[in-house]
Amino acid sequence: MYPSGTVFMPEERALTGKQIIARLLRNTLLTIVLLLAVVYVCDYLVLRIRIAMGRTATGSVTVRPVYAVPQKDKKTEFLVGDPVQQSCVHSIFPHMGDAPCWYLERHTEQRIDM
Repeated sequence: MYPSGTVFMPEERALTGKQIIARLLRNTLLTIVLLLAVVYVCDYLVLRIRIAMGRTATGSVTVRPVYAVPQKDKKTEFLVGDPVQQSCVHSIFPHMGDAPCWYLERHTEQRIDM
């Protein structure tokens, strides 16, 4: 007989190694996704605060487009265009349709496939 207030619980099965690893991977993946989401939202909020306070939140980088034109002989001809100013945001991730300035400064030649 069980004392009053106790609930009978069936015995729990022991987890196998596969189940433990699957659970660990699932939890790790979920944690990484949540952390990335939090960092992205914080990055966006910092950008919006900069804009609201009138600080420098955007910039521009000179980018040279390189057009990749496929030829009939299965080769590609590259045509260099005139340099253009491209707007960017001072943040970690792209926001408001603009790439981050740190990325554009490292990729000043942009390939455009025709």
